Amino acid sequence: MMPGGATVTVRLVRSFEHRNFRPVVYHGVNLDQTVREFIVQINEDIPHRAALPLPFKKYSYDTLKIIHQPHGAKTNELVVGLEDDERLILAPGGTLREAGVAHETELAFFCHKDYQTYKANPVSKW
Repeated sequence: MMPGGATVTVRLVRSFEHRNFRPVVYHGVNLDQTVREFIVQINEDIPHRAALPLPFKKYSYDTLKIIHQPHGAKTNELVVGLEDDERLILAPGGTLREAGVAHETELAFFCHKDYQTYKANPVSKW
């Protein structure tokens, strides 16, 4: 890890069906903070991101899932993989490090309810 913290890319998923997402890069992330603290940090930051369209700023995000870890294989899913939820969805009480987040990890940030709906019927609408 870098001395000033890790660089983590967070993919804000607005719609699974329409594959509507935007990546946001966070530098200097403390991997020893809890997942819950990082979620709060991201939710507080999103409304202040000038480059994000308004629908992304107003959306209700509540769940983080690992999409890609450095030096690992990437999934073929364009938005987020639907497998290994038990291992890849981050538990709010643990730290980012305990959850497997490292420097240059890519995470998806989404509404868990929308994810469950899409997972039950994974059909794209574009």
